[in-house]
Amino acid sequence: MKDAFIELKGLTKNFDSQQVLKGIDLTIYRNEFLTLLGPSGCGKTTTLRMIAGFEEPSGGEILFDGVDISKVPAYKREVNTVFQKYALFPFLNVFDNVAFGLKIKKMDKTVIEHKCMRMIELMGLKGFEKRDVSSLSGGQQQRVAIARALVNEPKVLLLDEPLGALDAKLRKEMQTELKRIQKEVGITFIFVTHDQEEALSMSDTVVVMNEGIIQQVGSPEDIYNEPENRFVASFIGDSNIIEAVMKKDLLVSFDGFDFDCVDKGFKDNENVEVVIRPEDIDLVKPEEAKLKGTVKTITFKGVHHEIIVETGNRDYLIHTTDYFEPGLEVGIRFGPDDIHVMYRMDWE
Repeated sequence: MKDAFIELKGLTKNFDSQQVLKGIDLTIYRNEFLTLLGPSGCGKTTTLRMIAGFEEPSGGEILFDGVDISKVPAYKREVNTVFQKYALFPFLNVFDNVAFGLKIKKMDKTVIEHKCMRMIELMGLKGFEKRDVSSLSGGQQQRVAIARALVNEPKVLLLDEPLGALDAKLRKEMQTELKRIQKEVGITFIFVTHDQEEALSMSDTVVVMNEGIIQQVGSPEDIYNEPENRFVASFIGDSNIIEAVMKKDLLVSFDGFDFDCVDKGFKDNENVEVVIRPEDIDLVKPEEAKLKGTVKTITFKGVHHEIIVETGNRDYLIHTTDYFEPGLEVGIRFGPDDIHVMYRMDWE
């Protein structure tokens, strides 16, 4: 059974007349890698800053092990934060940057040496102890910032878009490194990002937010394969989102045809929405599928082609490794497992 550690209950935050958090309820478990994911302005960084103690809630509670810490100042909380701008001390070398917090606490020099060297080695920075931090790469500077935060042995590490300043290749490397570090030190990581791939590749749990509201909480697989609403489906990866009618359990109708599906529990003839991921669609000969269309465009994306197929009802987005000539008549085929049915939201 999971060990509940941090609980946000009815958390709200107002800045002047604007409400940026609208009643956040969330349980974060011990030793979990949890990511707050959403577009700019959704409230994810504000949530992180309230856990850190940099912002005070307008309402609600923040519980650590069942104790409300909403009024506890940041320096008394057992958390440390790593920001996108690492805020390293340019006049100190790597070792002294990492040791800074321990020296402030007036720890014994031998203890500081042991703790810092262990953390520097964990970060893959052994041999860099005396290096000037300004001479390090962006990824190395980030590791120093994380080491400086972790050497204080917080119960929670908060990371506010720490990979945002890195190039694409380095970001991917650091995603793997952060996950490894989290497993090795065995503490709770709360990570903020607007990058969907980053969230899916690193997290145990993803919290999708929009306009100050949690839209869905789940594993990366659940968030991607079982989105609960149109916002989550469209924000997490590419999607074909289609208005449909749930005829009965396991049978949904859209674009003039009935399709077998694996969803049930809806009312008969209920208006719903269907999500079909572009990689789950096969293009076949027209006579081999119910839906037919014409290849409108094809774009090479490196690992696959992105194809738009125009039908009488809509354009379908398809990802495939095969090449199809624009203007070609094709069939659009998918299986029951490829159709995900959601409750219908208001369309804009």
